[in-house]
Amino acid sequence: QVQLVESGGGLVQTGGSLKLSCGASGRTFSDYAMGWFRQAPGKEREKVAAISWTDRTTTYADSVKGRFTIARDNTKKTVYLQMNSLKPEDTAVYYCAQGPPYGSSNYQISDVKSWGQGTQVTVSS
Repeated sequence: QVQLVESGGGLVQTGGSLKLSCGASGRTFSDYAMGWFRQAPGKEREKVAAISWTDRTTTYADSVKGRFTIARDNTKKTVYLQMNSLKPEDTAVYYCAQGPPYGSSNYQISDVKSWGQGTQVTVSS
């Protein structure tokens, strides 16, 4: 089973930026859709962004469109989430997720194969 390790979380002021990284073990990283989810206290885990295994399509939650960008580097077995114009409502634990093999970016939380341990993002007002 693949292991996912996130990094890059932290505390930032409203309007600031952070870049999350997720490194994966295993030899077949490029065969899987990848994504980022987040969970705020008292709320359900929600999908933030995803990228297809072909690197051709991306999907974003309406709340982050135009502010967040997901990208992958298969040579480094890493997926990134660039977060700009951060808002207090973006505060959450962010989880890297391995989606289905040969999957599109439109996969659902029930399709997630593996999760990272999570990284805290806190946006102060």
